[in-house]
Amino acid sequence: MQTPVVGHIASKTLTSHHNRWLLVIGVLKLLKSVLFILIGIGAVHLLHKDVVDLFSKGLSDLNFDPESHFVNAVLDKVALLTDHRIRMISTAIFSYAVIDVVEGVGLLLEKAWAEYLTIIVTASFLPWEMFEVIRHLTWVKLALFLGNAVVVAYLLFDVRRRARARENLEDLEMRIQEGQGNFLPPEARSDK
Repeated sequence: MQTPVVGHIASKTLTSHHNRWLLVIGVLKLLKSVLFILIGIGAVHLLHKDVVDLFSKGLSDLNFDPESHFVNAVLDKVALLTDHRIRMISTAIFSYAVIDVVEGVGLLLEKAWAEYLTIIVTASFLPWEMFEVIRHLTWVKLALFLGNAVVVAYLLFDVRRRARARENLEDLEMRIQEGQGNFLPPEARSDK
């Protein structure tokens, strides 16, 4: 049980200012969720339509040569999109958007669980992103990989920093309850 003084110190120490980087990451997660929602809506609009015809018209509107290898490769892949596959793809896209919304809102509220969730989700994609960078290096793939690696590293640092602050507060509370006179944190004491 925290004493009123320690409870006040704890609330001031752990929430005395907003962590701007958590807020930035949270806003980026919310923007990414909007993008995925729009992509998911686009995928749903492809249901019950002749997808190959739509793509071939779109590619010809963009002045691609209908006989080119690229157009034929795209149309071969698009021909594999059945309504069932489109539903599965749109469900996966909407699910990922929901995860991004949960992460983003949690980070904006500076919740510890959101940091852990973001670490787990973002770190789970790093091996695949690294494989893609190694397989075929592009600036976009490299930027996405490095950006996500920086986010994971920062969140790990921030989680550890908060844990140390909680440990110091618990130590302070224990020393107050025991009536010890030295209230400096262990690393600042001269009597070690």
